[in-house]
Amino acid sequence: MARPVVHFEITGRDPEALRRWFGELFAWDFDEPSTVAEGISDPGRYHFTAPEGGIPGGVAGGPGYTPGTLFYVAVDDVEAALARAEELGGRRVFGPAAAPSGLVVGHLADPEGNVVGLAALPV
Repeated sequence: MARPVVHFEITGRDPEALRRWFGELFAWDFDEPSTVAEGISDPGRYHFTAPEGGIPGGVAGGPGYTPGTLFYVAVDDVEAALARAEELGGRRVFGPAAAPSGLVVGHLADPEGNVVGLAALPV
């Protein structure tokens, strides 16, 4: 079964400024801060958006986070997907890590170095 892209993420050193900028540019609204794995964002600085007709996403980060964009692909088992990526010539960048909600995430780099997120929804 093909795996869908289920989430996007934009990370920066000043996530509040990024949310204002993307909100103004694309008319995105953001929810209250959410708790996510600390490897993703400083606590309390992750906010979700769900643009109508598009996939949900988040803007996050903090002073110690590298700016970037990322998309997440749904998988059944993040550890297994990371291991398979390594078998195919990619490398593990982060994870697996669980958020308090039970969501498990990880990041891999493809053979060219592009980083892709993996997400396993809680059962």
